[in-house]
Amino acid sequence: MSSVVIAGNTSGSVTLSAPDVAGTTTLTLPSTSGTVVTTNTMPTGSVLQVVSTTKTDVFSTTSGSFVDITGLSVSITPTSASNKILVLLSFTMAGTGNAFSRLMRGSTAIFIGDARGTRDRVSTGDGYTGGVDNANMSNSITYLDSPATTSATTYKLQLRAETGSFSAIINATRLDPDNFNRPTYASSITVMEIKG
Repeated sequence: MSSVVIAGNTSGSVTLSAPDVAGTTTLTLPSTSGTVVTTNTMPTGSVLQVVSTTKTDVFSTTSGSFVDITGLSVSITPTSASNKILVLLSFTMAGTGNAFSRLMRGSTAIFIGDARGTRDRVSTGDGYTGGVDNANMSNSITYLDSPATTSATTYKLQLRAETGSFSAIINATRLDPDNFNRPTYASSITVMEIKG
């Protein structure tokens, strides 16, 4: 393995060693003065990358089982299996009955309550508010996940309605009449890789 040794200004030295890989690897230095920061020198808790998406259209389901919400998912590829992923979700949910959401990492439910009898395990819920046609509930989720992988990982929100003839809705009011005072909302999901 070849290397270049740079003598220090007063003492010591810095050795640049080429990696043991086939092919050619290029290290491009900045054209202006400053400090070159590598991932190994970044302190624990540093934000390494951010991925975000926003959903502005309406989604609804009458399913009593959890379904993916179209357009409310992101994929991130961690650079180290020891890093964590901070998940930030903001969304408005309504239902003609009770509505429930569940945060997912791939096919695994995360940030859900403990098992208790026959109760469903969910992340958030929108309690039914009777005959109020403009009822909705602002929801937020903040969760620090440890996926322990360097593979592409998808985070998403799922939604289900109360079983029976009910619906669950994202980004609209309960009955959603075409009325100036019954608006359309926006939802977003953001994930950040945090150095472990």
